[in-house]
Amino acid sequence: MKLVLASASPRRLELLKQIGIVPDAVVHSDIDETPLKGEAPRALALRLARAKAEAAHREGACVLAADTVVAVGQRVLPKAEAESETRTCLALLSGRSHRVFTGVALRAPGGGTSTRLVETRVAFKLLSAREIDAYIDSGEWRGKAGGYAVQGRAARFVISIIGSYSNVVGLPLYETANLLEGVV
Repeated sequence: MKLVLASASPRRLELLKQIGIVPDAVVHSDIDETPLKGEAPRALALRLARAKAEAAHREGACVLAADTVVAVGQRVLPKAEAESETRTCLALLSGRSHRVFTGVALRAPGGGTSTRLVETRVAFKLLSAREIDAYIDSGEWRGKAGGYAVQGRAARFVISIIGSYSNVVGLPLYETANLLEGVV
């Protein structure tokens, strides 16, 4: 059976390869990722994963999609595209814990969709202005949920991770592998 990865994220593709899964195709699902009014971070992650799986539907193929949301309390942090957004995100994350939610959706060829939601708690050290400036100068934050990439330079900010590391990178591998075992 063919597997389509509905993601433009090179990190998700690398994570799948890490566990021996190579999709037959990679398709970018261009959907509106704006949170709905009052939508909780966990609900947002699941809704977006489902929507991406539906948007990338291919006849006769399984479609795997995911969406990662970084939240401080009920506040969803953006996928940072501007330095000002990144600065705001890092200031909010500095010296506190936050949660990373990833919704994973697997759409079967027959149209049924199975989902999983994974939550990981991440604690950041108190960041100095110099550390924030240096991280912004690295450019590694572009397009990353919460304005940071834990697999890169931001790893030095992390005091602890409770839960799945691969979830923080963008795809919880244990849960994804279990979803795929049932279909592929």
